Amino acid sequence: MAHRLFEEKHHASIYQKYRINPPDSVLELILEYLNKKKGSSHELAVDLGCGTGQNTRLLAPHFQKVVGIDVSECQVEEARAVPGFANVTYRSGPAEELPFPDGSVDLLTAASAAHWFDTERFLKEAARVLKPHGCIALLGYTDEFSLYYGSCGDKLNNICAEVKKVIKPYASPRVVIANSRLQALFEAIPFPDKERIERIPLKMEMTVAGAVGFVESFSYCQTYFKKDPQAAAALLESMMKRLLEEMGVSSPDTKLEFTTDFYCVLACKPQ
Repeated sequence: MAHRLFEEKHHASIYQKYRINPPDSVLELILEYLNKKKGSSHELAVDLGCGTGQNTRLLAPHFQKVVGIDVSECQVEEARAVPGFANVTYRSGPAEELPFPDGSVDLLTAASAAHWFDTERFLKEAARVLKPHGCIALLGYTDEFSLYYGSCGDKLNNICAEVKKVIKPYASPRVVIANSRLQALFEAIPFPDKERIERIPLKMEMTVAGAVGFVESFSYCQTYFKKDPQAAAALLESMMKRLLEEMGVSSPDTKLEFTTDFYCVLACKPQ
């Protein structure tokens, strides 16, 4: 069965506010692959485990129609609340049971979601709904990231490492799949035409509050909140205070540099 998290309304709002978008190079990579495999006219893209629609909306300019699907109705509600994307719709449902006819989908994507899917059922369903030469694109990032501000980068990253050490015992085994950059899922894809790009760098500005919120959005941080809400809140408050002290600033809106790596698994259904 698929693993279901991120379904509570609070977690959905945290996810919408603090999760990061992939760098432009990831979308360019996916579209280049799709254009090469099936031509440049694209009707339907389906974004699985769409969450609050961050990745779904990035696809909108490149397809006649985009559908985002997520098991969490709370996540879908957050996605629907974002205006301005007339060709994008959202539905609640699992990635393993898709409401599309055989051979009707040009592109199936999943951003930081595929590690939660039932691999065998998902891949069988993907093979059913994709058009000949339709493509799969599974992207995401691990929980490894770095912060930089002046000369105190090492100290900031030590603080983050200490916080992650506290919450990591609450991680689902599925997080290991994401941190492996979907190696096992890649190997299970039955299509012969496939590739895995392991490191696509992302560097961006982020506020201190954003960095703390990013950690709060982790599935295992939310599990920690369920187990011990007071301790979890105190941990994040301490993280914020320590980061600000090391940076020598007082405002959580102070910007620092955030870096991580994305990965991408691409595959093309045969004729």
